[in-house]
Amino acid sequence: MTELRTLKVALLGCGNVGAQVARILIDDAEALAARAGARLELTGIAVRTIDAPRDVELPRELFTTDADTLVKDADLVIELMGGIEPARTLILAAIQNGASVVTGNKALLAQDGPTLYAAADKAGVQLSYEAAVAGAIPILRPIRDSLSGDRITRVLGIVNGTTNFILDQMDTTGAQFEDALAEAQRLGYAEADPTADVGGLDAAAKATILASLSFHTRFDLENVHCEGITGVSAADIAAAKDAGFVIKLLAIAEKLTAADGSEGVSVRVHPTLLPREHPLAAVHGAFNAVFIEAENAGELMFYGQGAGGTPTASAVLGDLVSAARRIVLGGPAQTETTNGQVPALPIDAVNTSYYIGLDVADQPGVLAKIAQLFAEHGVSIEIMRQTIHRDADSNVESAELRIVTHRATEAALAATVRAVKGLDVINSVTSVLRVEGV
Repeated sequence: MTELRTLKVALLGCGNVGAQVARILIDDAEALAARAGARLELTGIAVRTIDAPRDVELPRELFTTDADTLVKDADLVIELMGGIEPARTLILAAIQNGASVVTGNKALLAQDGPTLYAAADKAGVQLSYEAAVAGAIPILRPIRDSLSGDRITRVLGIVNGTTNFILDQMDTTGAQFEDALAEAQRLGYAEADPTADVGGLDAAAKATILASLSFHTRFDLENVHCEGITGVSAADIAAAKDAGFVIKLLAIAEKLTAADGSEGVSVRVHPTLLPREHPLAAVHGAFNAVFIEAENAGELMFYGQGAGGTPTASAVLGDLVSAARRIVLGGPAQTETTNGQVPALPIDAVNTSYYIGLDVADQPGVLAKIAQLFAEHGVSIEIMRQTIHRDADSNVESAELRIVTHRATEAALAATVRAVKGLDVINSVTSVLRVEGV
């Protein structure tokens, strides 16, 4: 029996995911060797503090604060530090030393991915990042490999477990945003500072990766229209439920035809109303899902745990074994497939539907005025619901209108909302959300 060669593996970072990756590398060494065709020897774990408390007990001699030296002698480097620096410098150093790299760093890939891809291509090494989007869900390789012979037209993803948990709590229990966020923090789904999640920034970074792979064009964060969920109220959730919808934070990338006839891609993140029969509407808790529409394959959905140490470690190890097998068997590294030049389109070019909440005066002619204004802007109303409210103190009645429009350009819908705000019968515009799947 031929003796397996040994590949040295350096691990950068030992947080929740990194600790589980290290554990699996040690506990499942024999099984991983059989799959990779080489022994994967964990030679060291670079951390800021060697004696920091960790959920997984690992050999102390593996830990080092000298990440620079660790990557110099490695065949494979796993970067799970997060952030831009020193992760970027260490990845580039590993690549220049001939090591293949596995990373879960979506922020770095979204900000400076082209530099890393170019360096990996030049060095002839693998740069893999399945764990950067949707945790354990195998989504990036299917887009890059399995669908490479097809044309993807649209991607809709629930790619942030924190926001999905919060919105799901608001939908199923009637909780206010603040209470649902506090519960997410108590359970460990949300950080003490949840800005990146609830502000949509985490999902935006993942949207750039999904868009780049799906449409073979490099996109970055500047191309993403980003809105978070902090403005979504319990009243919005209740009204959406009453109309047969659920609200999700979606990352969307879709091919569109602009007004001048040219093709482009819209990349955006925002709260979205989905019909309750849509497959993504059934994604609960902190789970993730990505829904793909392709010309030949039709509709596909990938679903699973989008975060957590063990699930995300599964994606990291999958990339690691794949990279190790390439080293053992030889052959070219898998390169970036962003050879297209499809322009990014602004949000105004999108065709969508709107859900609009209005607080209006309860008097004759109000509905007619609103309907006329919508018609003047070329926007058709699909659903209109009215609820009468009486103020307990002033005894004055007002009406709450909930309107869902037919599809129109974002520019036309935005202009309509601006015009509606100017009507003297409108007390306030309480909410404006986009609708998909109708």
